[in-house]
Amino acid sequence: MNLQGLIQLVNGCTKPACLPFKQWVSKVIATVQREGSYALEVSEVSRPAPPSELMDAIVRLEMRTERFHTEVLDSLHRSEQAWSRILDALGCRPGAEPQADKRELRLRTEDLFAQWKSRLSITEDVWAVAVYILPTLAEAGRVGHSLDTLAHRTGLSPQRVHACLRFLQNHRCIRQQGVTDNGHPVYVAELPPA
Repeated sequence: MNLQGLIQLVNGCTKPACLPFKQWVSKVIATVQREGSYALEVSEVSRPAPPSELMDAIVRLEMRTERFHTEVLDSLHRSEQAWSRILDALGCRPGAEPQADKRELRLRTEDLFAQWKSRLSITEDVWAVAVYILPTLAEAGRVGHSLDTLAHRTGLSPQRVHACLRFLQNHRCIRQQGVTDNGHPVYVAELPPA
């Protein structure tokens, strides 16, 4: 492209956004005609830094990175200590078996069953339902399974499971206390009168 073609191309652009480009091209053309060449001005960013400045920048970057890693590790260590204190306060640790809680659950289950056995004569079908619901009653204080779930777990029919639950209710071993979100009755252990 010759000079005349370049001028025609630049002047053919009429949008206001093209004005800075047109001014730059006219500056380049005038500089080329006057000096025979045109070179871009070296900006502060693109000028090569002396090796000493470059080394200083690298050292500062490494120091900042090391300080960041130290702060992150300190923060993680403090978080770990805080979680450790929380777990100690709650009496549980990840992966540890709460032996005391299992023994306590077994004792509460046995105590509850002993109370039931002392007050009534338990048949095999009532025993099957009691064995299934007693640990949950002792641990959670309530049980809310569907009749079908209890029937499946005990091998009894849903009607027989219902009759066993009513038997336990009538003898004040359990009582109904609301329903689950699915509409299944929730039973809680009923303590015998003192």
